[in-house]
Amino acid sequence: MPWSVETDSLLLDVRLTPRSSKDAVEGVDHLSDGRAVLKARVRAIPEDGRANAALCRLIATSLEVAASRVMISSGATARIKRVKVNGDPQALVVRLEACLAALDRQGHLKAL
Repeated sequence: MPWSVETDSLLLDVRLTPRSSKDAVEGVDHLSDGRAVLKARVRAIPEDGRANAALCRLIATSLEVAASRVMISSGATARIKRVKVNGDPQALVVRLEACLAALDRQGHLKAL
């Protein structure tokens, strides 16, 4: 699992790809060291925090929370980031699992 829970938040390990053709959460991947990460792509460039801000907006939209509740807690200048989402962690996990379940095998959202 690319996430862990705290008493009042959800922590996500994310591998971000900036300068993509779309903004999307594309599922779970495993790094060479065995860690699981959430794969995300954003159109923004990695300058002046634009890609990080786009990632926070993407996570907020995906989990149906206010963007102000999502922040980069570590890895701001790295490809692998830790994202903190404030709120009820159990409800956030349910929303995240629903989001991931909506992906097809190629990592695209299924038609609803």
